[in-house]
Amino acid sequence: MRRLFPSVLAAMFFAAGAHAQSDASGPFVTPAGSAQFERVGGDYVASLDGTAFDRFGARALVHFDDEGEAGQAVARMLVATDSGPALYDFRRRPPLVERTGKRMNLQRVFWQGDEVVMQSPEGWYRFKGGILTKLQSSKTIYR
Repeated sequence: MRRLFPSVLAAMFFAAGAHAQSDASGPFVTPAGSAQFERVGGDYVASLDGTAFDRFGARALVHFDDEGEAGQAVARMLVATDSGPALYDFRRRPPLVERTGKRMNLQRVFWQGDEVVMQSPEGWYRFKGGILTKLQSSKTIYR
């Protein structure tokens, strides 16, 4: 735990890679097209250029966006769903959809290369290549 603390502290102070949560439904400019969320019954439907690519249950829409260089198009998005966070990668068409498979409340999200680092009340997690890993200790500084 002592080795994890410096990484957590560094991540808190160097929040350039951290993105605040949003509840906006779009449209969002992405490399793959225009993405949007729409409430349909008790679910949300995610669409790209008017074509649905995902459907998920959630009480409210919450997502964290990776805007790439200088606020350009949204390259990736982490969406909070009832079954756990889902990663949308808009750098390809159709977008890649990966689910973490673990229910958690997200507090902060950091984008570091191809991995996503998430803070929840249960601790820190890394999601990369479809694999969710609980971080125990790290010397990596997330920015």
